[in-house]
Amino acid sequence: MQTELEALSLQVLKKITPTTEEYCRVKALSEKLEQKILETCQQQCVKAIVRVEGSIAKDTWLKDNPDIDIFIRLPPVTTATADAVSRKKLGEVGLKIAQTVAKDATEVIERFAEHPYLEIIIDGLRVDIVPCYDVKLGEWQSATDRTPYHTDYIKQHLTPKMLGEVRLLKQFMQGIGVYGAEIKIGGFSGYLCELLILTYGSFVQTAQAFANYNKRVIIDIEHHHPLGKENNLTELFSEPLVIIDPIDKARNAASAVQIEKLYNFIGATRTFLQNPSEKFFFTPKQTALTIKNLKQQLDNRGSTILFLITNSSTQAVPDVLWGQLYKSKRSIHKLLELNDYKILRDTVWSNEKNLHIFIFEIEQQNIANIKKHSGPPLECSNECTKFLNKYTKSNQVTAGPYIEENKWTVEIFRKNTNAITLLKEKLADGGKNIGTSEIITKAFKTNLTLLTNSEITKTYNQNNYFKIFLTNFLSGKPHWLKNQQ
Repeated sequence: MQTELEALSLQVLKKITPTTEEYCRVKALSEKLEQKILETCQQQCVKAIVRVEGSIAKDTWLKDNPDIDIFIRLPPVTTATADAVSRKKLGEVGLKIAQTVAKDATEVIERFAEHPYLEIIIDGLRVDIVPCYDVKLGEWQSATDRTPYHTDYIKQHLTPKMLGEVRLLKQFMQGIGVYGAEIKIGGFSGYLCELLILTYGSFVQTAQAFANYNKRVIIDIEHHHPLGKENNLTELFSEPLVIIDPIDKARNAASAVQIEKLYNFIGATRTFLQNPSEKFFFTPKQTALTIKNLKQQLDNRGSTILFLITNSSTQAVPDVLWGQLYKSKRSIHKLLELNDYKILRDTVWSNEKNLHIFIFEIEQQNIANIKKHSGPPLECSNECTKFLNKYTKSNQVTAGPYIEENKWTVEIFRKNTNAITLLKEKLADGGKNIGTSEIITKAFKTNLTLLTNSEITKTYNQNNYFKIFLTNFLSGKPHWLKNQQ
């Protein structure tokens, strides 16, 4: 007799497994582009091996997400042949070939993974055309050199039944928002999903394993690191999720997974196993707050939400842009924190073209004019003397120095008591001195607007994607947790 989980899995699997017609469509386009790229290489006198890789080659792709990965394997300089391509020119050569093929595309996006590559939309399907080196196992020249070996490894080890299990795991992760290794998402890659199924055997067993998460997960399928040597692994890899790449013992295949994505996956698996539902697999259609409801939520929230908006065009591929957005968010977070503003949550949104919005929810915009500042403990005689010399006659001191819990202590005036004033001052130069990234510093210098709470309504009303984003941020509750008893 079928269990509830088995029945649900079959139900979902029917919805996400490609049909024969879809297989034929994807296969035809893949082969057509593969041949076209090969011909382009020959026309440009580039020696290359062209092959479809990734989920299409491994037959683990999702019905509604048939991304085609075509890799151009080029000879490295270590081959010492006339056809060799230098590390510096790898991206350039790859882009030149890909751009020829992209002439028939409806959309072209330049992306980045150590070197640039092209993502195109053609015949309604997404295609990545990626250059790499044709190297022997372990002799990597670039990060993408491993991909063909990943494809071969998975094809050799996944059983036919496991293909469906990988699809279920991918769809589950996609449904809860943790699927995708690109910097914007920082989640689980398709390759990681495949390795997890190889490890645990099925989607349900994978969910059960992560639901029982306790501090750290270490997976070493090929036993590259002998049992009992976990300490060595701890020295090699500091991440809470370690999955040793079967084809590269020195690589943690899960290193790009952001810690909050791992924890979201753990939380979702626990909730799913307690109350299995199809809603975990599919993100429901979302409705944005009305302007009236938005104003009510923001004005009655009790906290202050800061919005830093720049309407400045940024010429950067998405992966580079998101790396710089996150770096800048961390810098601004640190600035607020060091100035005693209690941050509840923060995030950043971008249309990846000309509108970027940093959001910081703080307990309060205005803080007390005075703060307590503790000095060294009494046992540190020299440091105590320096502290007393500095503060005994300082006009910045409102009380003290006095001893509290074995430390000299003073109460001093704060340099800044308003978050907006602080941000205006520190971002006047674009934020360069506080560590904002180069691209965002330039954007802030060109155009920066600081808003609080319901002042965001005009911007909110102008962008439907931002509407949904802010609505979800204010809720804070993932869709799969709603209506849970």
